[in-house]
Amino acid sequence: MSISFDTALGISEKALAFRAQRAEVLGNNLANADTPNYKARDLDFSAVLAEQADKLAKGGSNMPTLTTTSGRHIEGEGIAMTTTDAALRFRIPTQPSLDQNTVDEQVEQAAYAQNSMDFQASFTLLNSKFKGLIAAIRGE
Repeated sequence: MSISFDTALGISEKALAFRAQRAEVLGNNLANADTPNYKARDLDFSAVLAEQADKLAKGGSNMPTLTTTSGRHIEGEGIAMTTTDAALRFRIPTQPSLDQNTVDEQVEQAAYAQNSMDFQASFTLLNSKFKGLIAAIRGE
């Protein structure tokens, strides 16, 4: 009997990829804190979670399919999760600056710290699932 990693790992793998993507978005916000007219953005976890849960419920693959149009193309085994534009949203500022920059450094730092803890929790959960699979394979 073969093990399907999609069913064995569930949504944990996608949650980890989402947390990494969100760290990048929040890091961009912090890097552009002094850029005039920069609009702070954030990813909506509930939108991505609902999208991935719908894909799993429909029995579809979590990964987009790749099509080769030439014999010289490299076969794609899978690509990283990409969020839809619906998940990437602009943050509503509490008080925009005079140069119309909407980045609030304290809010971004707090969100980045929370995302870091959530990433660690997702990683620990995924790691425990792998340990469980290894124990099952070894018959322990």
